[in-house]
Amino acid sequence: MKKLSLLLLSILSFNLSQGQNIISVTGNIPSSKVGISLSHEHLLVDFIGAEKYARGWNEEVASNKILPYLKEAKEAGVQTLFDCTPNYLGRDAKLLMRLSVASNVRIVTNTGLYGGSDNKYLPAYAFTESAQQLAQRWITEFEKGIDGTQVLPGFIKTSVNPATLSDISKKLITAAAITHKATGLTIASHTGPAIAALEQLELLKRQGVRPDAFIWVHAQNEKQNQKFIDLAILGAWVSLDGVNEDNIQWHVDVLSLLKKENLLHRVLISHDAGWFDPGKPDGGEFRPFTTIFRKLIPALKQAGFTQHDIDQLLITNPATAYAVAIRTF
Repeated sequence: MKKLSLLLLSILSFNLSQGQNIISVTGNIPSSKVGISLSHEHLLVDFIGAEKYARGWNEEVASNKILPYLKEAKEAGVQTLFDCTPNYLGRDAKLLMRLSVASNVRIVTNTGLYGGSDNKYLPAYAFTESAQQLAQRWITEFEKGIDGTQVLPGFIKTSVNPATLSDISKKLITAAAITHKATGLTIASHTGPAIAALEQLELLKRQGVRPDAFIWVHAQNEKQNQKFIDLAILGAWVSLDGVNEDNIQWHVDVLSLLKKENLLHRVLISHDAGWFDPGKPDGGEFRPFTTIFRKLIPALKQAGFTQHDIDQLLITNPATAYAVAIRTF
């Protein structure tokens, strides 16, 4: 029964990506044309907090710093990059559109609010408005554009506390569920440990939203490898998005485990790299988007991964995970 369920989910996921679109900052992309994708990166992040948030960065300076890294990613084969910086943390639709055109890398941005880090990045209205009211803000961005531009969000980015969900985290996920049912945007939730991911899946289930509409962001922070298997079997996307020079073997080991369990079709990989920080001189240190191609892919091939496996992780899965489609029971 378990194998049959996984087969049906795999077929459903494949069919879902066919004929669906990804929404980039420069327009719709057929899922079949998304190509090699990095599913969780950041171009600019402002850590000042919602109370002091003022969009004070210089777009020219930021663009000059970021653009060479995007071009380097393009040379490595990247065609689409999902920028996971949410509102009140540095989301800048105009800058992303400028960078996409200059680099020829498709960039996808988001709607939603970030509730982690002790709610530092939540505006005051997030505490007083209902889930329905928050969702309407996000739906309006989907329908009319972000911050007065014609740029539309391509997914919902939110964040929860990394344990049993607080009331505000529950409200954000409920708002995300409402938004998903109205727009078809995938929910990417900065989560970490599995306990919070499982609670989110249960909440989404009560709202009628299927697990395959949910990306368990920063799943690599979970210490029990069995949890990756458990949530993948449930149908969630397991995002191992912290690839860096120091954890290549860990990723090889975990991905090998998931491959052995026939669950690679539920996995996303990325760097969580970047980013221009306007609070630091010259934007601070910027981490490149190429470690997967320089280090991880050769190590995976050495471990017996085929080109089909690599394409599954970097092409098929992102296209399926982020395809705009309402996924309800």
